[in-house]
Parts: sequence; structure tokens; C-alpha cells
Amino acid sequence: MTGLGEQIAIGPAVAAGAGRVETPFRRFLSDFCESPLAVAAFFVFAAIFVVAVFAPLISPTNPYDLKQLSIFENRQPPGSLSMKGMTFWLGTDGLGRDMLSAIFYGLRISLFVGVMSGLIALVIGMTVGLTSAYFGGRVDNVIMRIVDLQLSFPTILIALILLAILGRGIDKTIIALIVVQWAYYARTVRGSALVERQREYIEAAECLVLGHRRIVFRHLLPNCMPPMIVIGTVQVAHAISLEATLSFLGLGLPPTEPSLGLLISNGFDYLLSGRYWISFYPGIALLITIGSINLVGDKLRDVLNPRMQR
Repeated sequence: MTGLGEQIAIGPAVAAGAGRVETPFRRFLSDFCESPLAVAAFFVFAAIFVVAVFAPLISPTNPYDLKQLSIFENRQPPGSLSMKGMTFWLGTDGLGRDMLSAIFYGLRISLFVGVMSGLIALVIGMTVGLTSAYFGGRVDNVIMRIVDLQLSFPTILIALILLAILGRGIDKTIIALIVVQWAYYARTVRGSALVERQREYIEAAECLVLGHRRIVFRHLLPNCMPPMIVIGTVQVAHAISLEATLSFLGLGLPPTEPSLGLLISNGFDYLLSGRYWISFYPGIALLITIGSINLVGDKLRDVLNPRMQR
């Protein structure tokens, strides 16, 4: 038997534990913080996002303001001083632009293109996938054949053809990335929706003669969101890398709207001459950005789907 003193000592602790309710958000946060690597990747991406948003305020110079450029200061090595006494911590490129400032502005454009194209493609693919799974039959067959047809071609090939037709520009690049991404979202959300379509709550909603739109967007959609969050995170990183590839090939963004891929392309001709920093530092920034997003997405996959945990 437990003594009276032990009961008195245990009582408050049990009461305190019983009063602590674990909310879904607290559980999600606890599971996510179990991985120090994922937490570090999240803070790295948060810092990159802040730098990109406030690039005009924190950049030493505006690298695309012709009044602030000097052709006599082009291809300066990292740590050199400018004529005005400013330090080029990462050196300058072939036009005399400060590489640190150029990377800040490049991150701004790359993140904008990746996030914007990913969000729009998510909305389109999610709507198409839900419609395909909910109605089934001929609607599902037609939509899935279109999705299969697009996914059978290489992503980079479709993007190259579209940009060759549309031309260069930030809006054209976003359109090309939306076209090559929506099919991934449609197939993923269709797979999740087919499982949820057989649940009892969907049958109950149909028995209550609720409208199709209400059933799809108020009952079916919320239960398909976890896989969408994961694939959306991964696809943003994929969109950033694809945009950098297109800009490197000269079919993405114009020189007036720089991205990390364009900065890497600008320094490619100087690699053999030993001026590595023009391409090296933008490449490192691109690698860190994509890597941090992928690590966060990988952990989100484990947290939102426990069966995927290793």
C-alpha cells in the first residue's frame, strides 16, 4: 500500500500532468524538434527568407543601379576595397557589381519565382486532383490520361519549349514552372482523395444531399492537406533549381531581373581564368537554399505521416 506521504507527494504531480493538454500543434512542434538537423535547416531557410525580403535595405549597394557601378572595379577578389572605401567581401563580377549584394537580390527573385509558381501550381493541381477522385469514371480517366501524358516528358524539356515560345521574363518563367508542376500535385492529391472518398463521413455528407462543392472543399480537401504540404515544400525547392537551370541556359530571367542561376552563368566564362568567386558564391547560396528546403520537407513528411518515419 502507498503511504499517506507518498500519496500527498504524487497527488500534485498527477494533477499537474492531468491538467496539461497536448494540442495537435504542440505535438507537431515536439515531433519536428526531435531532429536537430531539421530545426537548423528551418532557421537557415528563415534567415534566407528574411535576407531575400529585406534585400534592398540590408544590401551594401544596389548591384543593378548603373550609377553605383564602376567598370574599373570589375572582377575584384573577395576582401578587396572599392574606390569609396567599401569592402567587397565576396568580390565583384565582370560588371563591377558587389557579389554579396547581387546574391541578396538573386535570392529575392529566386524565392519569389519558386514560391509563386509553387502556390499557383498547388491550387490548380489540387483542384484537378480532387475533381478527378471525387467524380471518378470518365472524368477521372480523361484527367489522369492528361496527367500521365505530361509526366511522360522530361520537366526541363517542357520548360525549355515553353520559354522558347513565350520568351524571357519573370512572368513567362512562372507560367512555364506552373505548367510543369501542376501534374505532380494533381496525381498526389488524387491518390489521397481516393482513400478519403471511401470514408464514412463522405457517405454521410452525400446522404445529407450536400452540394458537390461543399463536400469536396469542406470535407474532402482538409483531409488531403498533409501530403500537399510535404510535396509543396519539395516542389518549391525543385522550382528554384529548375529556374536556376533555365536562367543558366539563357532562357529564364533577363539580366535586368537577376536570379542565382543567372549569377552563376555570368561567372562561368571566368572560371578558367581563376576568378572562381563570381560563380562559386551564388552556387553555394543556391545549394544552401535548396538543401534547407528539402531537409524541412523531409522532416515534415515524417511528422505528418508516421508510417514514413525511419
